[in-house]
Amino acid sequence: MKKHTIEINLEVYDSVSELPQEIQNLMNKAQQAREDAYAPYSRFRVGAALELNSGEIVIGNNQENAAFPSGLCAERVAIYQAGATHPNGSIKTMAITARSLQHKVTKPIPPCGACRQAIAEYEIKQESPIAIYFMGETGKVAKANSIADLLPLLFDKSYL
Repeated sequence: MKKHTIEINLEVYDSVSELPQEIQNLMNKAQQAREDAYAPYSRFRVGAALELNSGEIVIGNNQENAAFPSGLCAERVAIYQAGATHPNGSIKTMAITARSLQHKVTKPIPPCGACRQAIAEYEIKQESPIAIYFMGETGKVAKANSIADLLPLLFDKSYL
């Protein structure tokens, strides 16, 4: 038997104000999208904004449904919208922010497992990493240089 250690490296910023201006702008778009989320059941709003290599911004927010789990997370809404409207484009950067209507969210909220898998599919499709910045409502912002930093043992087409 041989043990294998997996290490995850993230950059952590104390606040949005420490981010480069273009990332602050992207996070602002994600925050705006978050406020339009349809989250009557969880009362947990999430917004995502993607910057494509063309410079265009695509947004998404979580969309819940009484027939759980028929809803969709903000990250997948944004990434699938980018795939549908820009099928030959590449996603350069993703910003994610979350806010609860029940309590203050001050720690970075990463993508769920399903969203990590969807992001992985698009990184593989475009053959380039997607920088992912994520935060709560306020506080620290974490950055992963690729989904591989958040999902090191990802399932991809090579297994099929």
